[in-house]
Amino acid sequence: MIDHLSRAVISDPEQNLAIERRESDHILPDSKMTPLRFRKRTLHETKIRTHSTLTENVLSHKLQFDGRIISRNGRDACRELIGFFFTHDQSLTIYEYRQFGKNRTIVLPFIQKSIYSHQCGRRKGKQYRLGDFYVGATLTFFSSDASLPENMKENTFLKLRITYIDQIALDSLKTASMEQEDDIIIQETNDRLVFKAIQDVLKEKLHKRGVRILTGLGKYFQQLDKEGNGLLDKADFKQALKVFHLEVSEKDFESAWLILDDNGNGKVDYGEFKRGIIGEMNEYRKSYVRKAFMKLDFNKTGSVPIVNIRKCYCAKKHSQVISGHSTEEEIKSSFLETLKVACSKSDEVSYGEFEDYYEGLSIEIIDDEDFVTILRTPWGI
Repeated sequence: MIDHLSRAVISDPEQNLAIERRESDHILPDSKMTPLRFRKRTLHETKIRTHSTLTENVLSHKLQFDGRIISRNGRDACRELIGFFFTHDQSLTIYEYRQFGKNRTIVLPFIQKSIYSHQCGRRKGKQYRLGDFYVGATLTFFSSDASLPENMKENTFLKLRITYIDQIALDSLKTASMEQEDDIIIQETNDRLVFKAIQDVLKEKLHKRGVRILTGLGKYFQQLDKEGNGLLDKADFKQALKVFHLEVSEKDFESAWLILDDNGNGKVDYGEFKRGIIGEMNEYRKSYVRKAFMKLDFNKTGSVPIVNIRKCYCAKKHSQVISGHSTEEEIKSSFLETLKVACSKSDEVSYGEFEDYYEGLSIEIIDDEDFVTILRTPWGI
């Protein structure tokens, strides 16, 4: 299927003519077969050689990647995306996997094949190139570029995070392209050092309190967000950091603000602020958080009733239960009590709130496999 997806958007138009000629030679006048041009066809035939050999040139220089939407909305955050970047013309395309029932999966166009540019950050206005694709990279588009529901188009920008890359293809393509370092790469490195310095200062304050601080901070940001657009100003963020005893020096705060407020409008998305100041779990860990939530949110509404979480959460293999220090019900009640503190509604948990809980937990766990085990065991994934 992967090969078919990449071929579907790039086949040479000359192939259509070649196929019709070839097929017409084998169809008798009284044949009941519908002419090819009237038949429904989702993919071009790519075995036919053309003078330009456009298809094969492009296919041999493509990079496959998987991605997710950066969003606190569960329906959007759990969308499964697969994309291709074509070094032949520096274009890209992205599809979305959609599952219907247990066994039926289809693939729909999400971002049409075209040449796109960064819409945010240091590379704003610069065309995407091979060096922009790596696990953890953020791709930004205008919301109007994608096939999005109306509620998502309310946001000017669509931000995607790359969760997987075909490393073998990437290494091969990098060797062939020999991209040069530029000033922007140096600036981005300096930006990461600014955030790293702040994160290191806050790490000690978050130790052993990560879950309560991260869940509380997420809820506090929502309360400050009177307009409901996810944007807050400098004073709001300073106030929030003070309330949760996460103060940073004025110099560090201003350095971070200059990077985050790249549009200069005085407001920043609080998800972006939190990721920059506090950091976030890696994509390997995040993939299991999404899997757990998707298992709970079987209706794909973006929120899960607390009663369903109580039914699905299994504490039987919890270390304290095995050692006899706690009962299953005590562990389950403790988990739900902490989770409820983060919720804006008393009877349900949104994806953003669910993610906040595990972001906080992730801070306290060094080893990736230990974190994944903690997630897999109670949710059965």
